Amino acid sequence: MLNMIDATVLGTALPAISRDFGVSAVSMHMTMSVYLLMLAVFIPMSGWIADRFGTKPVFIAALLFFMASSIACGLSDSLTQLLVARAFQGMAGAMTLPVARLVLLRSSPRHAMVQAMVWVSVPALVGPVLGPPLGGFLVTYASWHWIFWINIPIGLIGVVMALLFFENFKAEDPRPFDWAGFFILGVGAVALVLGIEAILQRGPVAPLSLSLLGTAVVAFTGYVFYARRVPTPILDLTLLRIPVFRASVVGGTLFRFGNGAYPFLMPLMLQEGFGKTPLASGLIVLAAALGALSMKMFAARLLSRFGFRTVLIWNTVVVSATMAIVALFRQDTAPALMFFLLYLGGFFRSLQFTAINSVGYSELDDDQMSRATSFSAMAQQLSITMGVGIGAMLLHLFQSVRGADTVTATDFSLSFAAISIIMLAAILEFVRLSPQAGAEASRHEATTVGHAARPPSDSRN
Repeated sequence: MLNMIDATVLGTALPAISRDFGVSAVSMHMTMSVYLLMLAVFIPMSGWIADRFGTKPVFIAALLFFMASSIACGLSDSLTQLLVARAFQGMAGAMTLPVARLVLLRSSPRHAMVQAMVWVSVPALVGPVLGPPLGGFLVTYASWHWIFWINIPIGLIGVVMALLFFENFKAEDPRPFDWAGFFILGVGAVALVLGIEAILQRGPVAPLSLSLLGTAVVAFTGYVFYARRVPTPILDLTLLRIPVFRASVVGGTLFRFGNGAYPFLMPLMLQEGFGKTPLASGLIVLAAALGALSMKMFAARLLSRFGFRTVLIWNTVVVSATMAIVALFRQDTAPALMFFLLYLGGFFRSLQFTAINSVGYSELDDDQMSRATSFSAMAQQLSITMGVGIGAMLLHLFQSVRGADTVTATDFSLSFAAISIIMLAAILEFVRLSPQAGAEASRHEATTVGHAARPPSDSRN
């Protein structure tokens, strides 16, 4: 919840921060990207650190580090200072959510997997409910600095709860850490995000843009060959041979491009495109989070009734349509209508993420679970990071085509339409799933056969 409040509060406050720092609102996407980038880079390390030192002390230390970096964010006087503080904040955040998810997954039986993923996502959904209106209120009636300082009381509550209730899992013989693989992937991730930023600043064919993107391609390609030659790579690519995990990572990546762009584009459209106040923007944006929270009452039953494959395919169509509808918003669109449509979008996006997250772990054994957690978490954060960058690139592209100096509501509309098409492409991966994929976790048709067979990758067979 701490991570999600921080992310959603910041999206509402970007225009105010940009005015204080004297930069364009669109360029402020880097404050979101650098945080997400550090999450993606350091998340693979979180599983190894938790195995070596124990999940409980690692989680508590990460919360304390997150609070310290939040204070630094609030004290920043320039965009550079804020970016550095956000980078440290991302490093701390990389140790929180994956470690908490690992504890839950190791504590849950296979048949309760979907319900466990529903519960682990509830705190992450409370954050978006509180974040937008809270951010709008603080920016309107106090100052943007307070959007970071509110992390302190929330973090302290988290520390107390962890001390009282957190289970401490620690591997008896942790694997050696793959420092070389960590370096290769880190170079690739940083080069990719900086390459997207270079495109925004210098254009797609500028030498710097091409060299950074080329470095990212070389690094990621090199890691594929490297991972085949070492016994314990930091990201185990052999997990992609498991169809459900591959669908979760590949299809989920395409889908999350839109999820990464949404919290960046929506507050900007409402404030910069439609001229709404930060508070009004925050109150409208929270509709999606309320919709997401509402879906949690129905997700397990829908997956049990229809199965992972059917839900993932048809819900991708529905969510892409709700994202495309945003492109039809205009300055005179009734706020109540916006709220309702964004509520529906959040409702069905929540179902999609529950299905994507659950199916990925549904046919893994306990040994694969730890490696898959780090792999999946890095893919999620990197795809969301790229989503923010893609959203900024689309805005810049449509603004440049018009030859204008500032973005308008039309640029946002075209960006949302393009994002919806990218999200729809995830279907290409989901249709490859078996109709019975993850049946034991979803309990789809399990009651009619007495006992569903365990998947081949389950070591309990």
